[in-house]
Amino acid sequence: MSSMFLHQTKLWLKHSESPLAKNVFSFLKRIRLFQLPKIPALFSALYRLHLLISGLFGSVLRIFWWTPLFRSKTQGPSKNLYLYGGMPLLGEGLVIQLANQCRISGATTFSGRASSQQAAQLIVGNNVDIGWQTTIAVGRLVSLGNNVRIAGRCFIAGYPGHPLDAKQRAAGLPDTEEQVGDVILEDDVWLATGVSVMAGVTIGKGTVVAAGSVVTKSLPAGVLAAGVPAKVIKAIEEN
Repeated sequence: MSSMFLHQTKLWLKHSESPLAKNVFSFLKRIRLFQLPKIPALFSALYRLHLLISGLFGSVLRIFWWTPLFRSKTQGPSKNLYLYGGMPLLGEGLVIQLANQCRISGATTFSGRASSQQAAQLIVGNNVDIGWQTTIAVGRLVSLGNNVRIAGRCFIAGYPGHPLDAKQRAAGLPDTEEQVGDVILEDDVWLATGVSVMAGVTIGKGTVVAAGSVVTKSLPAGVLAAGVPAKVIKAIEEN
């Protein structure tokens, strides 16, 4: 009843030709748009205070809440883990093997293929970065070697989640074994922003995949690849 009254009042204030309605609407609008006079020194101090408080609060949550929760769902030592921005979304049926000195954004998703009889396995090596809004969907196995860098909004697709046949999709049936494949990123691989890696792909040691690329076939070691689908552009010279 009260919500209907508020709605009717808003409509009256916005559309009524009554001087009272117009004056009240104008007054409320001025209140909504009210702001303090700009005082640069004060505003700068408030902003620094905000950064200090939010940073301290974020650090406390990271150390005493998000990181212990995430480590409780992993195997392996996971020493010196830096988990920033919250807790990744974790699907059931996934085993995560996490090594040391990794940095993982809390705005990430790790899922395992629910229809498989065997738990999907995600292996993360030492000194690995997994960036903001990245999704790793593990069919059977996704392996990230040491020193791998995965930038924001990447997608590793070890399984599609749905069958190709339209009638099977409509019936809610899962994807088939033929659609599932392992994904291997060897040591020192770098996926730039927005890269997608499809099932059954291996990317060789030290290879860099340019932003926005879609990797549908395996890539050799030590190359720069780009495009949709990704192709080798050139070899990367070692220093």
